[in-house]
Amino acid sequence: MSGINDVVIKIATVNGTGSASANGLLMKAIFRMGIPVVGKNYFPSNIQGLPTWYEIRVSGDGYQSRSDRVDVIVAMNAQTYTQDMADVTPGGWLIYDSTWPRSKLLDRADINIFGIPLSRLCNEQFDGARARILMKNIAYVGVLAALLDIDLDVITELLQQTFASKQHLVESNFKAIRLGYDYANDHFKCPLPARVEKLDKTANHILIDGNTAAGLGCVYAGATVGAWYPITPSTSLMDAYKAFCKEFRMDEASGKKKFCIVQAEDELAAIGVVLGATWNGARAFTPTSGPGISLMSEFIGYAYYAEVPAVIFDVQRTGPSTGMPTRTQQCDLIACAYASHGDTKHVLLFPADPEECFYMSITAFDLADRLQTPIMVMSDLDIGMNDWVCPDLKWDDKYQPDKGKVLSAEDLESMDKFYRYLDSDGDGITYRTIPGEHPKGSYFTRGSGHTRYGAYTENSAEYKDVVDRLLVKWETARTIVPEPEIEYSKFNRSAILSLGSCDGAVKEALVRLKNDSVGLNYCRVKAFPFTQSVVDFVDKHERVYVVEQNRDAQLRSLLMLDANSDDEKLISMLHYDGMPINSSFVVERVLEEMAKGRAA
Repeated sequence: MSGINDVVIKIATVNGTGSASANGLLMKAIFRMGIPVVGKNYFPSNIQGLPTWYEIRVSGDGYQSRSDRVDVIVAMNAQTYTQDMADVTPGGWLIYDSTWPRSKLLDRADINIFGIPLSRLCNEQFDGARARILMKNIAYVGVLAALLDIDLDVITELLQQTFASKQHLVESNFKAIRLGYDYANDHFKCPLPARVEKLDKTANHILIDGNTAAGLGCVYAGATVGAWYPITPSTSLMDAYKAFCKEFRMDEASGKKKFCIVQAEDELAAIGVVLGATWNGARAFTPTSGPGISLMSEFIGYAYYAEVPAVIFDVQRTGPSTGMPTRTQQCDLIACAYASHGDTKHVLLFPADPEECFYMSITAFDLADRLQTPIMVMSDLDIGMNDWVCPDLKWDDKYQPDKGKVLSAEDLESMDKFYRYLDSDGDGITYRTIPGEHPKGSYFTRGSGHTRYGAYTENSAEYKDVVDRLLVKWETARTIVPEPEIEYSKFNRSAILSLGSCDGAVKEALVRLKNDSVGLNYCRVKAFPFTQSVVDFVDKHERVYVVEQNRDAQLRSLLMLDANSDDEKLISMLHYDGMPINSSFVVERVLEEMAKGRAA
């Protein structure tokens, strides 16, 4: 049920008509009024002409997951009008452009339908076909401002900031907004029962998407090399990194760049550039998605065996193959955990939101250097490309990158001989050198069979000696990766275990279930391999509902493979239609499983 500061707005338009600016303006205005808000963009994978939707959830309680209802829909696309009307919750409102007649068949008795002649209003006030299309989209911002009681002064301030150097755009945009605003006030009772009221819940918070946050994190982590091949939905991560580098990584005296960005010919070449840079001592990364991981697999296995650091951002989308490039999933877990042929295991990090994308970027580079291995940050399209409300990002100026076991020239000078793959400390992590540091530090980096001394071998015992040591390093990784977030009560016998962008929906579901007297504990894993606390959490419960966004229960499989968890107590709850998961899915599935248990 919608109400004050609890309303879901959905805007249906055509891709390429400039609606993104209008939708962003709406969301930012609500945020500036101190109200928590989140935006979800559902767009096609072509450039222009197909249907696109933008969903804004206003939540005074601060919920960031997708809702299961639509209270107000702005139906600007005649092709999807029937679908859009069907999406409206009973008692909700549909707004459409009434410039052209609408079939009486397109009616619903249980919703409120407001016709507003947006095209006619804009055609009368603006010249040029393109300008009229753009201003029509801005005009619906005015309509919604009137109906939802969004502060016009806040909208005006945003326009001034956005078009500070182009006053004529401020004037034309505000003129369009005023057209919609005045028409709605003149013809309808404003505001609606579903509306916004100023709060003070967004102070010390920002609106940011995960790809931007991750790009910023790479800069702060000290990454100086980025290589990638463009792919949805990860390209904007490199775009953000490039923009931040131009701001923070330019030599003021000479104007020269203190960073290197390479757009490679494909994903395999991109990871090759990264490995070459990290082998030479730089911090380097590549952003990609599932198809890119498939192409990178050979070099990922090489980095694992030759023990070369790398950071890979997998902004997951639906698969398999091309799949649906602009829809979200968590379907690359197993592909990344065991990427490449042969026996490999890779460290994965699971951010839940853009804030964690920033902090886990830094963690990823430190772990890559410490463990001398690829680290994969498993984001997804929902996190990466949508705007979330996050606390202000904090930074400790005393931070020093953890480069791990790197020998200096002085260290090498004092040694009789350097052996690249000799484990001196018993933790599976060997000492490495940077090329050119000292003649004693030279070695042959190879992906073929090698001994602990770095020499080529096809001897079975010598080969096994090295790959067994990599398992020791894996167990060391288990002790230094991020710990899970756990909510625990000894009175609950069942729990939910999840990861990544499921977090918001699960936490909202836990509140709803608790209100219905259903108590569950919660564990959100943040890394693979799983720490001992994850193992202990599963062991403490009779049932563990594993919530994830893929078809094949990949997180559940990893729990059985890596943590030896009891498969009988792990109950899968799988959401994989490409839309972000919502709390209703979790609530309904939990109640279904509980009913099965009672029936048994």
